Amino acid sequence: MTKSFLANTFQTPTLSVSSGVATETKPSREPVKVVIFGSKTGVNNTIFTLYKLGFAQVNEWSPLLPTANPGEVMSILTRHISIS
Repeated sequence: MTKSFLANTFQTPTLSVSSGVATETKPSREPVKVVIFGSKTGVNNTIFTLYKLGFAQVNEWSPLLPTANPGEVMSILTRHISIS
């Protein structure tokens, strides 16, 4: 399975030259949250599936958190993305 859908989502830092000295410019970054809601089994299965696809490590997700709905939990993943 190819993972090319991830290849272009991250920008690499660019170098700018000023007065003969190279400096690295850092784009602004912002947090983006991915939330999964469902049963404990459903949330855990989704986290493991996303891990197998290379989306995120299992330990990057929050512990299962209860919601206001009985029998429902959620888990949150926070990623920091570059914005231009």
